[in-house]
Amino acid sequence: MRPDPSSALAEFISGPDFPCVGAKSALGKGQLKTFVARSIDSAWNDLDIQDQLMQFAWAYKQQPTLFTSYAVIFEGPLGLDEADFESCLWQRVQSLTEKDNWRGQRPDSRVSTDPDDPHFSLSFGGEAFFVVGLHPRASRPARRFAYPTMVFNLHDQFETLREQQRYEKLRSSILERDMELAGSLNPMLARHGTVSEARQYSGRVVSHDWQCPYHRGAAKPAAVDPLAAKERH
Repeated sequence: MRPDPSSALAEFISGPDFPCVGAKSALGKGQLKTFVARSIDSAWNDLDIQDQLMQFAWAYKQQPTLFTSYAVIFEGPLGLDEADFESCLWQRVQSLTEKDNWRGQRPDSRVSTDPDDPHFSLSFGGEAFFVVGLHPRASRPARRFAYPTMVFNLHDQFETLREQQRYEKLRSSILERDMELAGSLNPMLARHGTVSEARQYSGRVVSHDWQCPYHRGAAKPAAVDPLAAKERH
């Protein structure tokens, strides 16, 4: 009998070969929040996901905590190839962004909303996020998980690690472990500010002329969302 998706993700991350020590820390501290959704090719759970991301961001603002992540695990489809997974991931990201806008959430001013900009990040609830996609047919072993999954990591955590002079050591450790696992360095990895991180989200190796299928429009006035106003006060 297969474990439930959340337990499967915990087992995957806690495995000795999994390279991301940041994710291991989040799991070990009980700070990896998971949500199991129906399908990555459907908007069925997008309202719930956006709401939880927004609340997650607001909670972080109130009490910033290192090594905390929000993972959305989709029950299917399980047979998507890398291009199809990438397409579905960006469909979900676009839908979640539109809902964030509708609820009057402004993007994080510390990052760019232009996916071609080297300083690009997604924003939900006013906080910037970096996304790591996992799925069964990923070419990189570190991304090859039993279910299509989107892990949302707060951009501010990376900045805090830089300020504490811990980022480079953590990054080097992850790169070394990933190379041991895969036998080669991930060609898509790059530091924030050198090339758009959008190219890294799905895990697929993309060409230099790849175009990100994403845009962020203007947010609605915050007053349209009574729940958001209530939460702020």
